[in-house]
Amino acid sequence: MIRVLLVDDQALVRSGLRMLCDSADDIEVVGEASCGASAVRRTLAERPSVVLMDLRMPGVDGIEATRRITDSAPRTKVVVLTTFDDDEHLFPALRAGACGFLGKDSSPPRILDAIRRAAAGDSPFGPDVLRRVVRRATGDRDTADESAAALTPREREVVRLVGSGATNQEIAVALHLGITTVKSYLATAMTKTGARNRVLLAVYAVRNGLA
Repeated sequence: MIRVLLVDDQALVRSGLRMLCDSADDIEVVGEASCGASAVRRTLAERPSVVLMDLRMPGVDGIEATRRITDSAPRTKVVVLTTFDDDEHLFPALRAGACGFLGKDSSPPRILDAIRRAAAGDSPFGPDVLRRVVRRATGDRDTADESAAALTPREREVVRLVGSGATNQEIAVALHLGITTVKSYLATAMTKTGARNRVLLAVYAVRNGLA
C-alpha cells in the first residue's frame, strides 16, 4: 500500500485529492497538512511513502518543507503539485529534493500515476518539465564534474539511461537487471555524484556527456 500525505493550504484541494486517492485500491491517505511546518511534522509522525506538496503556503513554504522532509525522512518521496508550473518554482523545488513536479491542472490518472512512480523510485513530471531540465543542463555542459570518472562502467550505463528519461523498469529491461539491483546502482550513483534525486542525476548525466 502506498501511504500518501496531502499538503495544500486549500481544504477544497485536499478534499479533491483525498477523493482521488481513495478511488485507488493501492493508495492510502495517511494525513493532511495545510502548511509546510505541519507537513514536516506529519511526515515524521506518519512516515508516508509519498508527499503531494503545494508550494505557496503561509509560513514555511513548500520548497523549504520539501528540503526539511528530504533531509529528515529521505525514504519519503516528495511530488510537487502546484499552480505555478514555471522555472522560478521548478528548479528550487528540484534542488530542495522533490522527485516530481506536476501542475494542478494535471489529469486524475496522471496524478495517480505520479504517486505510483514516485513510490517506485521514478521521477514523475508533466510532459514539458524534463525537456526544460535537460535544456538548461545542456546549456551548462561546460560545468562537467570530474566525479563522473568515479562511476563504474555499469553505474555509468544506469546514469546514461536516467539521463535519457528511462524508468527503473526500462533500465532493468535494457541492462538485463532486476529492479532492486537498478535501485541499488541508482543509490550509489546519487551518493557519488551528490545528486539529491533522480532528476538532478539526469541533469548530471547531460552535463557530463553521459546522456
